[in-house]
Amino acid sequence: MTGAQWRKSTKSGNNGGSCVEVADNLPGVVLVRDTKDRDRGTLTFQPEAWRGFVAFARAQH
Repeated sequence: MTGAQWRKSTKSGNNGGSCVEVADNLPGVVLVRDTKDRDRGTLTFQPEAWRGFVAFARAQH
């Protein structure tokens, strides 16, 4: 999507491991993609669903 500002997950290291990038600067949508294969496509979430996923993931640690 035009205007997406991608940022790497804070849990990603610099070792080329499993990483994701998130763009949450667009209104009404959160985009997620694989850092290692950026051209493969993106997942699209509603902001509420993304916040729920992040809260669940944080609770697992």
